[in-house]
Amino acid sequence: MPIRIYNSLTRKKEEFIPVNQPKVNIYTCGVTVYDESHIGHARSLYIFDLIRRYLIYRGFKVKFVRNITDIDDKIINRSNELKVDWKELVRKYIERYEEDLNSLGISKGDFEPRATGNIPGMIKYISALIDKGYAYEAGGDVYFNVRRFNNYGALSGQAIEEMRKGVRIEPNELKKDPLDFALWKKSKENEPSWKSPWGLGRPGWHIECSVMSQKFLSCDTLDIHAGGRDLIFPHHENEIAQAEALTGKPFAKYWLHHGLLTMNGQKMSKSLGNFVTIKDFIAKYVDVDFLKLFFLSAHYSHPIDYSEDKIEEAWKQQNSFYDFFDKVNILNQDARLKIAGLLDEDKKAVDGICLDFENAMDDDFNTPGGLASLFKLRDLGLGFVSAGKKDAFNYVKLAIEKYFIIFGLKIAPKVNLPQEALDLFNKRTLAKEMKDFKEADRIRAIIEKTYNICISDTVSSTTASSIRINPIKKFNKDKEDKEKK
Repeated sequence: MPIRIYNSLTRKKEEFIPVNQPKVNIYTCGVTVYDESHIGHARSLYIFDLIRRYLIYRGFKVKFVRNITDIDDKIINRSNELKVDWKELVRKYIERYEEDLNSLGISKGDFEPRATGNIPGMIKYISALIDKGYAYEAGGDVYFNVRRFNNYGALSGQAIEEMRKGVRIEPNELKKDPLDFALWKKSKENEPSWKSPWGLGRPGWHIECSVMSQKFLSCDTLDIHAGGRDLIFPHHENEIAQAEALTGKPFAKYWLHHGLLTMNGQKMSKSLGNFVTIKDFIAKYVDVDFLKLFFLSAHYSHPIDYSEDKIEEAWKQQNSFYDFFDKVNILNQDARLKIAGLLDEDKKAVDGICLDFENAMDDDFNTPGGLASLFKLRDLGLGFVSAGKKDAFNYVKLAIEKYFIIFGLKIAPKVNLPQEALDLFNKRTLAKEMKDFKEADRIRAIIEKTYNICISDTVSSTTASSIRINPIKKFNKDKEDKEKK
């Protein structure tokens, strides 16, 4: 089955055919480093990293670029507000961002270019746009002439006259049309600046991505340009105008946009103050896989509303998978469990669910469908555990682990029971065979207390899984205890 992707540019689902397959060039807008990254950023970072991993799994050779915006108005304003040098502010939050990537288990891009490292290329790009008549200098600023680009508004689906109604020219702006946007900004006093043919200044936000994406992916037409739905206009619209005006070629073949993360129905954003930082989430819940499972529960293109109840549900889902892994690992330590061989009917059942997983993911990276297949595999595997089908439950385990890697989820730590615990298991089994259920219950209590595991009796064997504390309830209880003191 071919992969099909919803293309924001054409507003329809299309078969994914890269320009030079099996090579795939992907560019995604990264963070602006003026503050801590929040879990809205985490969704963007996670979902596009997941898409990269799935494309690699499907045999594509992916080149992935994710930029860092390290100069813009927000950075300048924040450095002035905190009275710190803008370079120091940027250095601090790049370090914090990289810590977040590591905590989330997000792979680095093949390139992670910084805007300030590519300013000469931006100046050259802007000069070429001026030479072609698509841009003009005005009092040290340089603007893109939107009226000269006939296809403006194609991505956002807006008519240019409608866009113009909501835009006004500031008193200090010299642009010809309210829609014209800055390619180069003349620096104010004490602002960061670089030399250019138009005087001291700095690049506009939009030009940064056009230049860095084409430079580091070594092409005029990207296969995939990705980002948040809130970037469609004006950011991505302006990127298209700049790039296509210069090259005369389509800027990106497919545009992917993820839905926004909300809290109580409002977009999670720093400006509104309704956000949870990645570091705060980890401090509270310890494990980011709860967050990933929460993200997986909604299609990447849809909005998703964050709540503690949903995170607790994600913890329960993770715990159910870990319960399966534990039972399999412990049964594999039981020498008495005979290997019966993988039956054709069992293999066929597992392979059918695996095909369902791929079909879901091939359909515009439908993670809720993929996750549903993982639940089916888990349930089937637990049935094999109950029946003592060693080869069958291990076959399921390998399949789940393979898809966990695609989803960026951790495999449960392997439970290695000491020999004393295994001996107690054997004693309990003998007690049950002798119908001495009081002794069997006594041994069960010893095992659970000593080794922090919960025993399960199946038709053919006895197995166990770790007892895990609900981190949400623990956090709330700890908080309550602290407040009482």
